[in-house]
Parts: sequence; C-alpha cells; structure tokens
Amino acid sequence: MAHTKSALKRARQNVRRRADNRSGRSVIKTMTERLDKVVAGKDAAAVAKELSNLHSALDKAAKHGVITRNTAVRRKARANARVAKAKVAA
Repeated sequence: MAHTKSALKRARQNVRRRADNRSGRSVIKTMTERLDKVVAGKDAAAVAKELSNLHSALDKAAKHGVITRNTAVRRKARANARVAKAKVAA
C-alpha cells in the first residue's frame, strides 16, 4: 500500500481512471453487439443509426484515451466491413 501523500493520491486517481476506462470499453462492446444484432435484422435505417452510434463511441473513447486511435479506426473498419458483407445499405 502507498505511504506518501502523493502515492495515496495516485492510487485514488488510478482507481477512478480504471473505472472510467472499464466503463468506456463496456459501452463499445455493447454498441458492437447491438450493431451485430441489427445487421442480422436487415433494417437499413436501424443499421445506419447503430453504425453511427458505434463510430461516435469509438471516436470519443479514442479522444479520452480509453483506447488508442488506431484501435478505434480498426474497429470502425471492421464494423463497416460487417455491414457491407451483410449487404445492408446504410
């Protein structure tokens, strides 16, 4: 356990940041699952909306450092590929 005041503060900050990062990653996973479910339903309007929401969430996560920018770009590309493969015009 930390002993100095600064080390105690860093420990508190790390707990808070870890919680924020877990939350951000959870949101991304949930939105990815929603997109996959909507793609299976073949509703073009819903697919476009969910794809947009996923892109937004990935960009925000990358902006706040939850994931790296390259990871966000890769996940957006793979989501776009899944939508294109399902032949759902978004």
